[in-house]
Amino acid sequence: MKGPSPRGRKKYAAECLRLKSYLRSPGDGRPQGRIPAAALLWALLIGVALRRAAFAGVEALVRSPARRALDVSRRFGDDALGYFTERLDPAVTRRAAATVAREAKRHKAFDDARFIGLVLDGTGVARSHQKVCDLCRPYRNKQQEILGYHHRLVMASVAGTGLTLPLDVEPYGPGDSEYNAARRLLPRVVGNLGRRFADYVVVDGEFARAPFLHEANDLGLHVVARLKGNLPELFAAAQKRFRHQPPHQIFRYGRDRVEIWDADDFDPWDTLRWETVRVIRYRQYKPDGKVNEAYWLTDFPCRLVSRRALFGMAKSRWEIENQGFNDAKNRYGFEHLCHHELHSLLAVWLLTCLALTLERLYRVRYLHRGTHPVREAIDLLLLFQLSLGRPVFTVPDSS
Repeated sequence: MKGPSPRGRKKYAAECLRLKSYLRSPGDGRPQGRIPAAALLWALLIGVALRRAAFAGVEALVRSPARRALDVSRRFGDDALGYFTERLDPAVTRRAAATVAREAKRHKAFDDARFIGLVLDGTGVARSHQKVCDLCRPYRNKQQEILGYHHRLVMASVAGTGLTLPLDVEPYGPGDSEYNAARRLLPRVVGNLGRRFADYVVVDGEFARAPFLHEANDLGLHVVARLKGNLPELFAAAQKRFRHQPPHQIFRYGRDRVEIWDADDFDPWDTLRWETVRVIRYRQYKPDGKVNEAYWLTDFPCRLVSRRALFGMAKSRWEIENQGFNDAKNRYGFEHLCHHELHSLLAVWLLTCLALTLERLYRVRYLHRGTHPVREAIDLLLLFQLSLGRPVFTVPDSS
């Protein structure tokens, strides 16, 4: 069958991204699984690609005539998916996502970027009216009245390369925080990827604390962090110095005009072991007259990273918002509660991240070979849907 198809994507994942063993043995913890784990896993992954967020939607696919085109070997119900995800080992899926990212780097998917970054950020997902599991956290209105419950997590993604690849998530536990969840997440991600995979991590001002910065450095990463009022002395010193100086550089960023200030000799705060702190300030002028201003701190030396490159690293912070959370929630069902059980929730979040990563590498890198332009995600979805109505021809086993 010519053209993009679920079967083609499965072959790409298994052979080009070296996921064959994972697709066969994804860490199934069922004591007596009657339905092969490979069928359940691939149904979930291709279900995300086809934007079927609910387990019932996946069940409808595998019980339809399209099952053969999906390359799913068995029919099953949504209860089987709940039972399967409750017992799926998350560590195996996390290692699979890291394998995909390493293979992408080995196949030169990031060669257009001098530096490879990781970005961490938190978000809320999966709302419910009542508290059902230990991960449920209340959300409130301005009067502090409880409106319902949701779940919060920190996501880690590859950034700054032109490809936003979600890799891993870490949920907040009871009484937990975004900061503590990120401190658990970053060492695990670096451990799975390898210390030489990424060059830096970009984070919001919440993480601009000495323990997190030191831990990132110990993992072999430089840090690019938003500078806000939570570091009042450094923030005030940067404002005072840059306020009356002309910009050190002016350049175009798409249709925007950017002014940037840069200095690498600010004093660290008492608990920070850096010798000095580099701070940049930028003002970004939009065509509609809107002006965005931000301060960022880093330990990147000026001789290694230019102002313009550092500006690009700082802007990559928004990739996880736009191509991470927004895409996952609005298009791929990341907020949907498939099965409200804490192990199942984590498994579905991780599988959604892996499916997004597979979709982007397949669409942007694999299908882009040749001279034709990169397909949009909605175009690939349409081609997948059309392929489900075609007959599937298989070579008979002559043995």
